Amino acid sequence: MPVASLRKENLTNLPFAEERADMAAAFRWTARLNMHEAVANHFSLAVNDDGTKFLMNPNQVHFSRVKASDLLLIDANDPETLSGPDAPDPTAWGLHGAIHRNVRHARCVMHVHSIHATVLASLADSRLPPIDQNCATFFNRHVVDAHYGGLAFEEEGERCSALLADPKNKVMVMGNHGVLVIGDTVADAFNRMFYFERAAETYIKALWTGRPLRVLSDEIAEKTAAELDAYPGQADRHLAELKAILDEEGSNYRH
Repeated sequence: MPVASLRKENLTNLPFAEERADMAAAFRWTARLNMHEAVANHFSLAVNDDGTKFLMNPNQVHFSRVKASDLLLIDANDPETLSGPDAPDPTAWGLHGAIHRNVRHARCVMHVHSIHATVLASLADSRLPPIDQNCATFFNRHVVDAHYGGLAFEEEGERCSALLADPKNKVMVMGNHGVLVIGDTVADAFNRMFYFERAAETYIKALWTGRPLRVLSDEIAEKTAAELDAYPGQADRHLAELKAILDEEGSNYRH
């Protein structure tokens, strides 16, 4: 079999092989974009119908090295999760476990401290105004958590999960902390995380100029957001292209 074909196969016989490959690619590309936090931050993906069983990155492994076979399979309803030999990071368990228990529509959850989203989270007003098309994507589709309570152990995770009850809110700006994005798939969540960081960067740099902002009307911002919600196939193509690049480079992310 040609080498190129071998690279496209998932080189693991573990369950959820394709989902694992998508997750691993997302970790690798997040590191490449410098949106990672070294060996901190977490992504998770529900793999059963009610969302309570999920894949998540192992504790203290750099995003640039995560492989498909590294991902932990976790049960959000198992109180012994943190006592096992392959226990996840306690804050990952607190935040992602609570969301997967309580927010059934949150199939994929990505939490990062990316620079521009975190700058936004540090402002007294952490809302993202619709000053361009990327920013308009998130009009009426993000929520701000203004009550940071310390590291996201279980109590803090439960509080945060309640803010995502409305399925329209796909992004949570975690005040004084970072950003959390949810999606239907890895591709959906990654694409949304990528564009939120780009939108936050545009807004922060626009503020740097000190000049008045040109803010879209609510009507046009909502129209734009709805059109982008319905835009066909972009998220899937985005992740597929990133995986193709990794495959061409001979990356071991699928292992």
